[in-house]
Amino acid sequence: MEFFSFGNIIIYIDKFIKFINSIFFVILIIGISFALIISPVDYLQGDSVRIMYVHVPSAWIGLSIFSLIAVSTILNFIFKIKNLFLFIKSFAPIGLLFTCLSIVTGSIWGKPTWGTWWAWDARLTSMLVLMLFYVLFILSLKYFKNNENLTKILSIISILGIINIPIIKYSVEWWSTLHQPASIKFLGTSSIHPSMLIPLFLMLLVLLLYCALIFLMKYKTEIIKIKKQNIKRL
Repeated sequence: MEFFSFGNIIIYIDKFIKFINSIFFVILIIGISFALIISPVDYLQGDSVRIMYVHVPSAWIGLSIFSLIAVSTILNFIFKIKNLFLFIKSFAPIGLLFTCLSIVTGSIWGKPTWGTWWAWDARLTSMLVLMLFYVLFILSLKYFKNNENLTKILSIISILGIINIPIIKYSVEWWSTLHQPASIKFLGTSSIHPSMLIPLFLMLLVLLLYCALIFLMKYKTEIIKIKKQNIKRL
């Protein structure tokens, strides 16, 4: 029955992968066209502002994934749900990828804007701390084989890491930083013009689709590994 369930999951995963592949490049071309051609040049930053269309969505995704895996880890610690562990294992490297991409693109954007590649700004530093939590998470998954100890360690990392999320979010309001205050407010009026907001959300969609594609392939790989381990035990 377990094999049948896993088999069904793989079938659905393959269908989702095919669907994403069928629309990904079309949306990618539309997103890049808006970001590089249709979006206006900033009157202060010039063309360097276009880095925003990768930097900002990458930061959002990095923060969101850590929040998801942190909550999933705590739920797994309480309820011992095996599928949540696969979810965590599949998402953690993707979160690290987008967090690193956010830091790198932020540095590239910072050079022409602030005149330096790096500054120990509150938001930059807290994003670097988030990256380190991801690294700890992935190293723990790799080197701790005892499931009970691993669950406890991941829960501790998650609780400590989740404290850093509001620090990243509100660092520009709590301290004097190089970063400007948030231009996009989901519960209020955004100060960013629609000519920049539309490309930003298009590129967010592109990166989310790419994120989903990597996750589905990784999740499928983890399921296949479990199936092989179960077969060896029989």
